[in-house]
Amino acid sequence: MGKGIEDQDLKECLSKGKIKKFAAAVKLAPKELKTARDDLKTAENSFDDGSFKWATIQGYYAMFHAARALIYSKGYRERSHYCLIAAIKAFFVAKGLLDVNLIEALQTAKTLRENADYENEFSKEGARNLLDKAKELLGRANEILENAK
Repeated sequence: MGKGIEDQDLKECLSKGKIKKFAAAVKLAPKELKTARDDLKTAENSFDDGSFKWATIQGYYAMFHAARALIYSKGYRERSHYCLIAAIKAFFVAKGLLDVNLIEALQTAKTLRENADYENEFSKEGARNLLDKAKELLGRANEILENAK
């Protein structure tokens, strides 16, 4: 996806109020990252206990909160999953700070979470893959935020 499309998606989200400036955001980024770490730990425990449905759901939220921490670090707050992705692409992927495969993994994780939550469809393999990507995204978000200090 080209830079122009990412900018266009972000502009559309901003104009619709789905991404907003948020004065307290930067101060909240570390707390949001802690929430992501806590969710990932809980997801790993659920996985170890054989609760693959909950591991999937909790793993998605670990990724969501890691992505939200990144957006907060830029002084913004999201109001939709689509716009969270648009902002991540514009602020981090387009600048070479985050690999697009992690954003694709977040989109896949959202689908897996919805399937687990609403359709009661989940698997051990899906949960494991999601948790591996959640750990990778969380690690990368942590690095980005540490380097921004």
